[in-house]
Amino acid sequence: MFRSREQWSYFLSLTRPAGRGMRRNMAFHSLCVARCTGVSRGLLAGVALMVVVCITGAEHSRAEGGIVAPLSVHDAIAAAWKTDPVRIELEVNQDSADARAKAAQSWFAGGPTLTGDYYDDRISGDNHGYITWQGGVSVPLWLPGQGTATENVAKAEAKTATVRLDVERMSIAVRVVDATGAAIMAMRRQTAALATVAALRRIEGDVQRAGHVGEIAVSDQQAVEAQLAQARSEADMAAEEIETTASQLRTLTGLPGVPDITQADEHWLGLTRANDARWVEDVDPRVRATHQAVIAAQNQMKLARKSFMPNPEVGVDAIDQGQFGSPWDTQVGVNLRVPLPSAVTNTPQESAARDRMAAATRQEVEARRAVRNEMAQVRAHLVAATGSLSNSRVEASSMLHRADGMERSWRVGETPLIEALRARMDAYRALLDLNRAEIAWHAAIIRMGIATGTIP
Repeated sequence: MFRSREQWSYFLSLTRPAGRGMRRNMAFHSLCVARCTGVSRGLLAGVALMVVVCITGAEHSRAEGGIVAPLSVHDAIAAAWKTDPVRIELEVNQDSADARAKAAQSWFAGGPTLTGDYYDDRISGDNHGYITWQGGVSVPLWLPGQGTATENVAKAEAKTATVRLDVERMSIAVRVVDATGAAIMAMRRQTAALATVAALRRIEGDVQRAGHVGEIAVSDQQAVEAQLAQARSEADMAAEEIETTASQLRTLTGLPGVPDITQADEHWLGLTRANDARWVEDVDPRVRATHQAVIAAQNQMKLARKSFMPNPEVGVDAIDQGQFGSPWDTQVGVNLRVPLPSAVTNTPQESAARDRMAAATRQEVEARRAVRNEMAQVRAHLVAATGSLSNSRVEASSMLHRADGMERSWRVGETPLIEALRARMDAYRALLDLNRAEIAWHAAIIRMGIATGTIP
């Protein structure tokens, strides 16, 4: 199965650290390459050697102090949602709207107004003992239907904030999936590069031994050294990418783990209602949020019509007069203030309400179109990812088989060394394509669940 003891030792060093569950989930595509294409045991050994992607990513990140054991997608999204600052802002908005709705249940349109007057003839220079005290209290009254309209506006805004919470949760879920895919791809890129480095080091050893006895040209040695340096640079860049993506994922979720998106499979698709496009559109949080904004704008229009004039005020006044010889010194009465309607104050309110209604209607139409287009894109991407995964498996299997065959052919002198090196790097690129296709396929399934609001 393995051509040398070095290959066997290297393969054991790659497979030993990862746990059984990790190997089962992350090595899915390498086994499918062997099963689906009917490759031989020798080719399966090559696949196992090259597709270390699926085995060593978790151990490397554990050694680097980065990503550790996989989390469930639900746990990662819940953790990111718990630490999301936008959620806190929207919850405050919701509480504020609820408070406004409760305040609108008051009997009066505002707080009471106190007035007080004092008159004294001594200020004018005459001192006849004429002193007058006058005071009153008044409260603004609701116009017909204005109180109910104000309460309805506040309740609609509270519901809008509630639906916007669902929109933000959806956005967080998408960001978690994207960050997870980038983190896993970085790990797989590094381990594939390390496997390529190992294969090139094996070739380098053979070339050096042949060079000592003068059986190989110096140019071939230089070609191996250059290719090996390139593979090492690729591994170093992948290590940098691991640190970057791990940091982004930790910042998003607040947890030191990577979500296991490889759990998403065809079974998840069966639990969604992706085929019912109209239902998906109606339950989408973005559509519901914009529709709720339309309802709030309609209530604002009603409130603007009910507030056709400033609120009248009614109250009680009392006058106390200290005039010499006066038969009356105290009077109590009722006051009423009724500001008349004016286009100067009414027109701006109604215009602002109409503008809000027009903007909310436009946003709902645009949201429905965007959701409809996004669902079509998600479905198309899922179909394309499924086909790409199947093709990438065939490509990776063929390229790994070809690389092994070219290396054996070079050893017996039938193929130039440069062709064997090129075949090995082509296999590395095919392996990256396979990993990228697999991650895209799992992510597309989860995105479909997010779009339909039915993540299993």
